[in-house]
Amino acid sequence: MNATADLSRINTPAPTVTAVIPTLNEADNLRWLLPRLTGVDEIVIVDGESTDGSAEVAATLRPDAVVISQPPQGKGSALQAGFAAATGDVIVMLDADGSMDPAEIPSFVALVGRGFDFVKGSRYACGGGSEDLTFLRRTGNEWLTRLANTLYRTQWTDLCYGYVAMHRTAVERLQLKSTGFEIETEMCVNAVTTGLKIAEVASFEGNRLFGESHLNTWRDGWRVLKMMVGSRMNPVRPAAQQLPEPVALPVAA
Repeated sequence: MNATADLSRINTPAPTVTAVIPTLNEADNLRWLLPRLTGVDEIVIVDGESTDGSAEVAATLRPDAVVISQPPQGKGSALQAGFAAATGDVIVMLDADGSMDPAEIPSFVALVGRGFDFVKGSRYACGGGSEDLTFLRRTGNEWLTRLANTLYRTQWTDLCYGYVAMHRTAVERLQLKSTGFEIETEMCVNAVTTGLKIAEVASFEGNRLFGESHLNTWRDGWRVLKMMVGSRMNPVRPAAQQLPEPVALPVAA
């Protein structure tokens, strides 16, 4: 072993991490989630003018958090605002409902640190799972995943899941436009057509802790399908003035 090289790796600063969390009436869930976000350097919360005090709870529990308030235009709009405000080397997006375990964040960040641009959580990868998928949602996700793999010649195991980490340079390259839940799928297909380096990592989805889901299976499933097929017919390509390839970030010891 080269002792000098090994010491250099240990002394290299770890990448900074920003967590982006869209919220709409998630005050009770934030009381569980925010104290557990200990492995990030920055928290950006985009609140859709909640009426239950979500923004106030966030500011009280995490005074260091950036809280953005905007009209409730959909998850996609909230995430785009959060990505624009994020300053970390790695951006992690996760839901506010307590279904995604913050303890998994280092697994996502480690893969970005090894040179991947876009890292997608999968409930179907070895070690993953879900307590929250109904029969209808599970079936719809499986069919949409198969269709995506056929259209884009990929090998996704889980398409409609919003636990994602990416290198900050990937945000502009993805050229996101979706305003609703379909943004999760838009990110996946645009990552493919723009040539990003992609990985999946196992993730376990728990039940929503409090409140009702904002997802409508039929409406949002149709929007995912329409976006996926439309993007295949008119795919997003790398910009002519391509951004520099990201340098692999150091992995925290």
